[in-house]
This record gives sequence, C-alpha cells and structure tokens, in this order.
Amino acid sequence: VLLESLDLLPRMYKINDLLAKELKVLEIEKTIASKTQEKFSKNMKENVLRERMATIKSELGELDDGEAELDDLHDAIHKLVLPKKDKAKVLKEFERLDRMSPNNPESGYIRTWLETVLELPWDKLTPDHVSLKTAEKILNEDHYGLDEIKERILEYLAVMKLKRAKNNNTSLPTILCFVGPPGVGKTSLGRSIARALKRRFVKASLGGIRDEAEIRGHRKTYIGAMPGRIIEGIKTAGSMNPVFMLDEIDKIGNDFRGDPSAALLEALDPEQNKE
Repeated sequence: VLLESLDLLPRMYKINDLLAKELKVLEIEKTIASKTQEKFSKNMKENVLRERMATIKSELGELDDGEAELDDLHDAIHKLVLPKKDKAKVLKEFERLDRMSPNNPESGYIRTWLETVLELPWDKLTPDHVSLKTAEKILNEDHYGLDEIKERILEYLAVMKLKRAKNNNTSLPTILCFVGPPGVGKTSLGRSIARALKRRFVKASLGGIRDEAEIRGHRKTYIGAMPGRIIEGIKTAGSMNPVFMLDEIDKIGNDFRGDPSAALLEALDPEQNKE
C-alpha cells in the first residue's frame, strides 16, 4: 500500500504512523525486559544473601528454624520401625524435601505426607486377650437379648483364638457385617467386641460419601490433601490393630469422582493389604 502511493506527502504520513507503532512496541518490550531484569536481579540478590546467611550460621554452629525442623524430621524418620522397602521410600521423599527450595509449593505437600507417616502408630499393637468367658460376660452386660447375634460373635472369637494358636499368634483379620435398622445396637456391639479383646475402638461413618479419595486418601499434589478415613481412624486409635467399625456402608454413593464402595472393597481385602 505504501509503495502504491505516488504522492510523497501521504507516503510520509503512512511511514510516520508505522514508525510510531513500532516505537510503541519497542517501548513496551523495553519496559517488560526492564521489569523482568529487576525481578530476576532481586531474586538473585535474595538467593545470594540467603546462601551467605546460611554459610555464616553454619560456621557459627547455628541452624535456622527450617533446618532445625528438617533435622527433627530426619531423626524421627530414622526412629520409625518400618519394613526396609517402606523406610527407603520415606527417606527418598525426605531427601527430595531437603534438596527443595522452601518456596517450592511441592515442599509443602511432601512435608505434610511425611508428617502423616510419622503420626501413624507403626509399632504400636494392642496385645490380644481372647477369653470367651470374659467376652460372654461383657456381651451380656452390654446387651439384653440378641442371643443369636452374641452366639455368632463368640463363635468368631473362638475361631480367631484357634487360628492364632495354630499360626503362631498371627492370622488375617476377619470382617463382621452387622445388618439392621438404626438404634438396634450395631455400634455398641462393636464397642463390646473391642472391650472383650481389650483393643481400642474406632468408628468411621461413611454415609453420604461420594469420592473414592475419602477411602484411599487424596494425591499428595492435591490442594488440601488428606489421608483416607481408614488411615485417619488408625491415627486416632493410636494402635495398628484397633476394632474398626465402618458405619452406614449402605449409604455410600457414587458419581463422576469414582465409586467409594469399590475402593472400600480393595482396602478391606486382606490378600492385598496383609503387610
């Protein structure tokens, strides 16, 4: 268009407009580059100062709060009683956290995961005291009637006692299913079983949950990630072998976030989760 014009004056106006636009673009690019350089220089300056401060503190034998927390975390991990494979996984995550900048958002996720691992009662087991006479007495004290149900519970306890005697005091856990309308004593029966075994009792209500992450737990990178209901229950119980009651499993729903009942089936399968 510029070269098609034979008149010099319109051509000069057109060139002037194009040059003005180009100057504005160059001015904007210069401003952006200047701000980027300022930000980069500021970050670089902060990093250099932090490194110098860390070196000075190291020479003086001092640790900042973050380093002290990491040292405490490292000591706590080494004190954990875990299988070799699991401990290697925990230490690997700690090493990632140690190498990571505190400003990295992922460091918060890893720290939360490690703290959850440390809060679990890995080496705490309540010793079993299976006495059928004591169990019968407790069931009769806590519940009037329900003779058939109490008889079935005593049968289960007797079989569990025999299995443990046969398998050197180890056996896969058994799941008891209580069916009935609200208020007939299902939860109190669970409490009585825990009292008879002298184990801790924990209850998780699953009514209305629709997300399978409520069972398995959320991914580490999920904002506000939390462990599942079963892990939370074990953490609350403070023992790795509590009597765990899952209430209202018939009221579990499912939607686009998955099917919690399928996740529950996997979590409760002793063949998949016996270690």
